[in-house]
Amino acid sequence: MAEHTSSSITIEAAPADVMGVIADFARYPDWTGEVKEAEVLKTDDHGRAEQVRLVMDAGAIKDDQTLAYTWTGDNEVSWTLVKSQMLRSLDGSYVLKPTGPGATEVTYLLTVDVKIPMLGMIKRKAEKVIIDRALAGLKKRVESGEN
Repeated sequence: MAEHTSSSITIEAAPADVMGVIADFARYPDWTGEVKEAEVLKTDDHGRAEQVRLVMDAGAIKDDQTLAYTWTGDNEVSWTLVKSQMLRSLDGSYVLKPTGPGATEVTYLLTVDVKIPMLGMIKRKAEKVIIDRALAGLKKRVESGEN
């Protein structure tokens, strides 16, 4: 089984507000640094994204990828890779847990396997940077109230 990387952050907002930002793929380029373009290709019966194409630019790694999303209740979303130029696999999730009135703990879990050979230690460090940047961007976006 592949090793994964995870991290958590507390955001001063209700889970629904946090999930609202996570589910708004069109705005990802506004707060996620690495995502330059996001296009919802397919939605479910509730209007939530099922497949999303993302154009990524993380410095040395540039990629055009399609991810499939699965929504579990109102507080969890996971994704898996459909296609990519640079990645063999990518699995991730956001899990939201209310921690008090107006506060939510967000845990981001990520497993990435690249097509090019890379030491496990370097890969995990890259995963950690991606996770930490995403959580910091999410927190800033949600707490700014710019939904």
